[in-house]
Amino acid sequence: MIALSQTWPTGATPASSDAIADALAESGWAVTPGFLTGPEAASLLAEGHALRAGFHRAGIGRGGGHQVAAQVRGDEVLWLDEQTESSAQRRYLDRMAELQAALNQALFLGLFSYETHFAVYPPGAFYKRHLDAFHGSKGRTLSCVLYLNPAWTDADGGHLRLYLDGEHAEPYVDVRPEAGTLVTFLSERFEHEVLPATRERASVTGWYSVRT
Repeated sequence: MIALSQTWPTGATPASSDAIADALAESGWAVTPGFLTGPEAASLLAEGHALRAGFHRAGIGRGGGHQVAAQVRGDEVLWLDEQTESSAQRRYLDRMAELQAALNQALFLGLFSYETHFAVYPPGAFYKRHLDAFHGSKGRTLSCVLYLNPAWTDADGGHLRLYLDGEHAEPYVDVRPEAGTLVTFLSERFEHEVLPATRERASVTGWYSVRT
């Protein structure tokens, strides 16, 4: 186990798109505390709360195979829509567009589009170990999870567990879902899960895809 729930040492925190690109090139994943400021994350969280009535239970699979499976995942989601976006959403999407351009320039990933949604996990909810890339699809390339939870402690749970060696149980990284922290990782490479929390846990989760 590699624990990332504590504050990164001085000088070790990725603080720029270049640093994220370097981490992705080296290991395929990156954790970036402070990707958004506290007020920016709080604005997104408030937006999610205001839109809560529009959330729906998330499912698994795609197309005709899509289904709600409470034994696999228990989150509720709301997709961000460019036609109805708020200023808080626009700032977030602008930052992700800047990151996309920087990663394409540095790593030649060919990232073409970005899809994203709010995700809320009620207390006790989880998402079992899985890959974000759909079987047989070359679309989703890079997964991004931005956390919105202020004053989160390890005792609150809800960590993202990122498995670093294929289907093996170890090693893994546990990331505390603290407000403003961005996690990026290769969608086809890293299995991961969301552990249960004692508090409601909120994030904005998205995927960069290549042209298919």
